[in-house]
Amino acid sequence: MKKLGRNLLVAVGLLTVGGLSSLALAQSPTPKPDAVPAPQQSRAQQLMGSTAPKLAELTDDVLYGDIWERPQLSKRDRSLITVAALIAMDRPDQLRSHLALARRNGVTEEELVETITHLAFYTGWPNAVAAVAIAKDVFRKD
Repeated sequence: MKKLGRNLLVAVGLLTVGGLSSLALAQSPTPKPDAVPAPQQSRAQQLMGSTAPKLAELTDDVLYGDIWERPQLSKRDRSLITVAALIAMDRPDQLRSHLALARRNGVTEEELVETITHLAFYTGWPNAVAAVAIAKDVFRKD
């Protein structure tokens, strides 16, 4: 009960002053030296871990932990392939995150737009037009 009261006082102090106050700092518990911080959840764990924990585990361990790490293709190449497949299959939610990942993996906006343009003739005009709208949003956020 004492710990709950102290934590409540810290929370009130933070809310009252909109940041860390000397009161909140004075009342906050000091971490134990042997305490291990909680592991950061992966994106897969955040999105589906509570509903489909095995699928999240396979995503982390097999897809990203193994397949994406294989040396036969660069991550940049894997990103281009994945973006192309997602455009072809009309998967806008996954395309959004993979366009951002492709940018982090070194694919330029110009290359992604050219990929979309090229795919319009192979996967259909509506898929390409939808991909452009998503790409525009992703590029604006970058």
